[in-house]
Amino acid sequence: MKKQYLIILIGIFIFSCSSKKSNIKADEKVKLSANDTIRIANDSLEYEITIIDIGYTTWLNGRAQPRGFYSISFLENRNCMYVTEWNNRVLEPLRYDPSLYEMRIDYQPNIKYGYEVNYLLYNYFLYFENQYKQNLRRF
Repeated sequence: MKKQYLIILIGIFIFSCSSKKSNIKADEKVKLSANDTIRIANDSLEYEITIIDIGYTTWLNGRAQPRGFYSISFLENRNCMYVTEWNNRVLEPLRYDPSLYEMRIDYQPNIKYGYEVNYLLYNYFLYFENQYKQNLRRF
């Protein structure tokens, strides 16, 4: 009789632990999705970048090089190359997954977007390559 009570008690304990874990994970996903939206806007230049990708903020904080590591000219040159390749893939939905390359990026090299925009855009391309196993580098 004691063994039956012990088995029932262990079963209830296991069941209660597993249900709490799923609730915690659901709450964490909501927090992550809310925190993984980065919006950069400058009304005077009339541009806006919105990055919505779960995990990007965490990756940026944990794996990206710190601000100031790259020069502005390096970031601008790399972003021009990445954007060109990205936009080419947007135009070829039969060759490249259209769910990955949904929208064209309007990045104009003659506009000075500033360090922060170039830094975040460059790191998003690095994150995108790592996360989705893509190779945007044709340079």
